[in-house]
Amino acid sequence: MTARLILACLLTTLLGLLALSAHAQDSSAAPGTIAGTILDPNGDALPRATVRLLDQSGAELRRTLTDNQGHFLFDGLPDNQYLLTAALIGFETHTEPVRPGTRVSLVLEVAPVREQVVVTATRTDAPSAQLGASTTVLSSEELEQRQTLSLSDGLRVLPGAAVTRSGGLGSTTSLFIRGGESDYNKVFLDGMVLNDAGGAFDFTNLTTENIEAVEVVRGPQSALFGSDAMASTIQLFTRRGRTETARPRFSFGAEGGNNNTWRTRAGLSGEANLVDYSLHWTRLSTDNREPNNFFHNTSLSANVGLTLGENTSLRLITRGELGRVGTPGQTAFGRPDLDAFLRRRDADVGLSLRNQTTSFWEQRLRYGFAQSRQVSRNLIADSPYVPRFEDRVAECFDFFTGTFGPCLFFDFTSDFLNHQRRHQLSYQSDWRLGSVGHASGQHLVTFAFEWDGEQGFLGDRLGPGTEVNARRDNFGWVFQWQGLWKSVFLTVGGRLEDNESFGTSAVPRVSLAYFLRQGGARLGATKLKFNFGLGIKEPSLLESFSPGPFVVGNPALVPERTRSFDFGVEQRFWFERGKLEVNLFDNRFRNLIGFEITDFTTFGGSFFNVGRTKARGTEVVLELAPGRGLRGRGSYTFLDSQVTESGTVFDPVFEEGNRLLRRPKHSGALELFWDWRRLTVSSTTLFVGRRTDSDFSLLGLTSNEGYVRWDLAWNYRSAHRVTYFGVVENLLNQDYMEVLGFPALKLTFRAGARVEF
Repeated sequence: MTARLILACLLTTLLGLLALSAHAQDSSAAPGTIAGTILDPNGDALPRATVRLLDQSGAELRRTLTDNQGHFLFDGLPDNQYLLTAALIGFETHTEPVRPGTRVSLVLEVAPVREQVVVTATRTDAPSAQLGASTTVLSSEELEQRQTLSLSDGLRVLPGAAVTRSGGLGSTTSLFIRGGESDYNKVFLDGMVLNDAGGAFDFTNLTTENIEAVEVVRGPQSALFGSDAMASTIQLFTRRGRTETARPRFSFGAEGGNNNTWRTRAGLSGEANLVDYSLHWTRLSTDNREPNNFFHNTSLSANVGLTLGENTSLRLITRGELGRVGTPGQTAFGRPDLDAFLRRRDADVGLSLRNQTTSFWEQRLRYGFAQSRQVSRNLIADSPYVPRFEDRVAECFDFFTGTFGPCLFFDFTSDFLNHQRRHQLSYQSDWRLGSVGHASGQHLVTFAFEWDGEQGFLGDRLGPGTEVNARRDNFGWVFQWQGLWKSVFLTVGGRLEDNESFGTSAVPRVSLAYFLRQGGARLGATKLKFNFGLGIKEPSLLESFSPGPFVVGNPALVPERTRSFDFGVEQRFWFERGKLEVNLFDNRFRNLIGFEITDFTTFGGSFFNVGRTKARGTEVVLELAPGRGLRGRGSYTFLDSQVTESGTVFDPVFEEGNRLLRRPKHSGALELFWDWRRLTVSSTTLFVGRRTDSDFSLLGLTSNEGYVRWDLAWNYRSAHRVTYFGVVENLLNQDYMEVLGFPALKLTFRAGARVEF
């Protein structure tokens, strides 16, 4: 069945269902009925909030959970006076008197230590308090308070995460979570996959502009999202237009700092009848620290929604990131390359249709197109050099003299193009059955079907004949059941992945959240959680399809796999002003793909499933909100990682028994936020311990020193719709390298203003 036929069938089916649902009538205000909506202070619906109906003595008569739109319904009631109570962990409980025949709207105030509504952990809207998965949400408010320019800087504070950047802003940036490889994180933008085929994703020029929230679910999620979701799933959600008046809301901001850093941005958002919109543009430029390490980036983003009726909405998402960065190389070891650069053009377009077909049935249809075009160019061959660092000199074996001597490194011209495209189509259907107030509980059943068409061209345009030009079509079927009771929230699911490269594979997942206690005054809710899951990752296009002659693809590669367990406990305390979370995880990675030489005459080779690694550790997160505008969050991660079967013989760093590359044993973060009247101050301190690394320059360096980075930011909101802000990063002016050979930025500062009207 072709992709076009699949799309036609899904569209025809869903449009027919929409026509049927258009005739549904709302009977929530009928006699004998109490119905309503539970909202947060922003006016957003709160799904799975517990709503209880009490008599005048306080005895419970009925209990239910709100649906994805925050709606609830009690029917068949005698005409008496009742008490209605709505509660959700992380929010203040609300109670008010009601009578049948009325419709109510209750707003739950946020508790001092907040919880979030998360989509990525289950593909459905769910409060984070009811999830077994280890989940972190970065809000737009937090990113703005910290004055975060790039998404990768925002991710540095996550427990279990290690971010490495090869130099200044815009340089190659990788993310390692819970010991996984850098291509084990599946990245989404409003449901659209952003990864290259095979899982690679470079966070180089992905900014935080026009982002409402970032959800990060740690652990394998291939049961929900298929290939590449091996160590984590990261989803960015674009802002939606909101306004308190009928007029559009316009914002403009500008800032500047050292290293010739400038940023200008403008936004337009609002609501007009049935349409909401949020449009954003920003331009960022900096020279960074090293010669030829400039970075220029333009971001364009739009989110436009159309309400087609009470139960149906259509949404268009577009985003573009246009960047160029100079790549001087390992300047800590030798002279900079003054002409090499990387130019990147990313474009993403998504269209989604969402329909609440009945009170218990919801459907979603989404099409997405993601394109990434990266040109890495070096057209001038600079003079050779010998890498040096402190008292070390790169040495090579001289076959003529039989001795070791200084090793010359040569520059090679190249014009490498990596142009990848993904067409994505998905259909999802969610059913809600039963009631949490009954012994049998409430049940949410999800079915999803996905098609992913991957296309790519990779090759050096100065050396024709070795280009990779390939495509493959992948299909996935997802089934998930969620059982919801008063104290137990159980999720069981699996996915059947049909990949054109490696065939069919099944991946299951189980997640459990169990409340020992639901809450109280001094000591709040106590939650135990457990997760088990398998993950898979497909080979890259190069690994499967490279034509040679020196690098030959292997079409017989099987997927890389992971098996993961994690256990945890969450305890809320101090009248909801404190929360402690402890997670223990154990990951096993196998079938890792490595390159092996098969012809020692030409040193040509191919790719094989030859590697195994393991990683286990502990994450501790403490959140406190003592009051008077003060909030704090501290995290610590212990990671015990090891190469159990080496996939390469080129570097002793990858030998069996060694720790995994660039993943520190000890790391942590401390965040403090203080709101005082119109002023907000944020402090972020990162600690990254010593970690295994390689200079890849024959210097013999196999370890990278740890470092501490302290950032301080402030925002002042004047009475004239102008916000003044500033940030100092690396306030201690530490000189360190996140990646050996690439000096990180020393002390940097920026300041500016933003006006809104």
